[in-house]
Amino acid sequence: MSHSFEAMWAELLPVGRSASSGGYRRFAWNSADAECRAWFEQQARDRGLAYELDRNGNQWAWLGDPHGAGAVVTGSHLDSVPDGGAFDGPLGVVSSFAALDELRSREAEFSKPLAIVNFGDEEGARFGVACIGSRLTAGVLSQEQAYALRDADGVRLPDAMERAGQDPTAIGADADRLARIGAFVELHVEQGRYLGEDQPVGVASAIWPHGRWRFDFHGEANHAGTTRIEDRRDPMLTYANTVLSARKKAKLAGALATFGKVAVEPNGTNAIASLVRGWLDSRAADEATLTALVEEIRLAAHERGERDGVKVELTRESYTPVVDFDGPLRDRLAARLGGVPVLPTGAGHDAGILASAIPTAMLFVRNPSGVSHSPAERAELADCLAGVAALADVLEDLACQPS
Repeated sequence: MSHSFEAMWAELLPVGRSASSGGYRRFAWNSADAECRAWFEQQARDRGLAYELDRNGNQWAWLGDPHGAGAVVTGSHLDSVPDGGAFDGPLGVVSSFAALDELRSREAEFSKPLAIVNFGDEEGARFGVACIGSRLTAGVLSQEQAYALRDADGVRLPDAMERAGQDPTAIGADADRLARIGAFVELHVEQGRYLGEDQPVGVASAIWPHGRWRFDFHGEANHAGTTRIEDRRDPMLTYANTVLSARKKAKLAGALATFGKVAVEPNGTNAIASLVRGWLDSRAADEATLTALVEEIRLAAHERGERDGVKVELTRESYTPVVDFDGPLRDRLAARLGGVPVLPTGAGHDAGILASAIPTAMLFVRNPSGVSHSPAERAELADCLAGVAALADVLEDLACQPS
């Protein structure tokens, strides 16, 4: 099997891809996820790395002693959002294997254990909580909380894991593993368009605080063709007004607010809805701005709900505070790469979850379209290879120095 970046990329490209949309449906513990996991394991074994599946369903490929101290870890995730792009997640995993191959071609001598990781269920597409694998490992998500998660079909997370061959009774914080890691570096495709034409690679400074909130708009089901306008309690009106209000208030605050998922009951063409559920994703440069923005959206929803005769309930489903990546590690990466741009991001990552427990850093590879979470997401091959070279340089600096 060829180990070139292009060959590995070609192997992964068709896995979980929808023929109708061209996007990916690699959701936690489904068949496409299993194929991706099999691919990762094979890549590890082909290179003579020690393969390991941890208690939370994360995959590890080790060069050196898995139980040694000060390990340098790289990697990302292989799952996707619904109809997502090819690069978000997989670019980091493929680049990690390619960077190891590059270091071996340089005959680099490793002084620390090196690991490549595939964190499970980073996108949260199936169970509604992002970064489940890393959250469990870091103790941010408890076993009790994880057991309560269900997908759209009502399948519990532990049941889905068990059906896929993973023991759900063992999930939970893995402090011993984290204690053995000296640094984690995650390479990721840029999300947005901030790197310039002569800047194929950048270093992350921080992750904006972000969260997911569920708005439940309770109205009254009725006939669309016989119910007078003044007699209606239509939650769709309140929902629609809230969506527009969120956009306006986010723009004024210099922040982001997106309603990207909605569920309607009874969901009939000729029926006024009884319930509309809308999920808000909101992000801002600081926590005070984010908190104020969500509160403003909540108030706008309640005010409109009172006019429409609709009850509004708000539930925070997940929240990640601002993440400042490890300063010395960030600066070391930027210096090693010759003063590349250092920039923040509004997207959450496993590196952000782990940042409170271990030194973490991120590399970004330029995305010329700025599009992400879409089949149109892309990166040029030359930039991908530049990312591999940059990651190899960073790993050499961190893992191949004399102990």
